[in-house]
Amino acid sequence: MSDRYEKGIEVMREHLGPEADQYIESIREVAPLFAKVNVEFAFGDIYGNKSHVLDPKTQELVTLSALTVMGNALPQLKLHVACALNEGATKEEIVETITQMIAYCGFPSATNAIMEAKKVFKEKGLI
Repeated sequence: MSDRYEKGIEVMREHLGPEADQYIESIREVAPLFAKVNVEFAFGDIYGNKSHVLDPKTQELVTLSALTVMGNALPQLKLHVACALNEGATKEEIVETITQMIAYCGFPSATNAIMEAKKVFKEKGLI
């Protein structure tokens, strides 16, 4: 693997935790190039850029905002709720982030996001 991939998978493991390898392998089974780009670009180049002003927790809350507003990326939103928790965000910060997005995407998308977050909170024993 390239240095770029190694950097990306390391950052992905920091954000996602022990599920990172299983997650990327599930993508690689059907789309090896997609998995590689996901690791190298999203996590290596974007999240792993050490010159960022935003800390990893804030990066994940911003990601949750974008995914909430998109309204059609619920599996990815669920994944990034877990990432936000792994990076130190609290349940309350995640809920407030999603709640604020009501103003930008409306109640249906924000409600869907809250319900995905609830699933993660239950899985992690937070509710």
